[in-house]
Amino acid sequence: MPNLPISQLPASDALTGAELFADVQGGVTKYTTLDDITAFSTGSVMITGSISGQTLTFTKGDSSTFNLYLTPGGAFPVNYGLFNQTGSSTPVIGTDPTGSLIDGGIGTLSVPANGFAVGDAFRGVMQGRLSCTQNHQLEIHLESNGVPLVDTGVMVLPKITDKNWRMYINFSINALGGAGTAEIASAGEFTFRTDSALSVETEVFSNINNTTFDTTINNTLVVKAIWSNSDANDSIYSQIFTLNKVY
Repeated sequence: MPNLPISQLPASDALTGAELFADVQGGVTKYTTLDDITAFSTGSVMITGSISGQTLTFTKGDSSTFNLYLTPGGAFPVNYGLFNQTGSSTPVIGTDPTGSLIDGGIGTLSVPANGFAVGDAFRGVMQGRLSCTQNHQLEIHLESNGVPLVDTGVMVLPKITDKNWRMYINFSINALGGAGTAEIASAGEFTFRTDSALSVETEVFSNINNTTFDTTINNTLVVKAIWSNSDANDSIYSQIFTLNKVY
């Protein structure tokens, strides 16, 4: 038979173990059999692989396993973007006191059911403009499917006239499972500039939800503002929001 590319050779029937394979030992080409390779593979060669969530599990010939954590960037944890807002959000006004601070953008704010892994970490940065009548109250809520993750608490704001604000938020997945088993830790800072000599104030907040958070369902992040006073001069909206996976 002439030399042929492998793809043009006749296909094998069901293997029996006596089939021959070429190998090189000490610079000399020799042959071995499938039975010999199978016997040697126990404990050393990967036989099967399976994926669960973001974990790729290899099973070796001796049934021992090892895992690789998978991300869109490769086989090891890397930073990558999940979502970037491409327009300012609709202002949330005191006379219509509850609304979203997120507008449309590129990417996703959702993690599918069983898509989290223990140790996953996320960071969001949001920035926009804020106006408030003296001593009026504002609260920022971060939720997933109506489940509270963390909030700023009720902030009594000073006089603010169309000034900048910024919020940093971090999330850490500490445990997986249904409500009562899964755990997410959240923490952040809400910083704003006031009318008083252009001073800057910061509210720091954190929370752990290990009672109602559920990783076995789809989770979609929501960020909303809530005003406590019905005043048309109270207004907040975002101009930028970027969410990254950081581990």
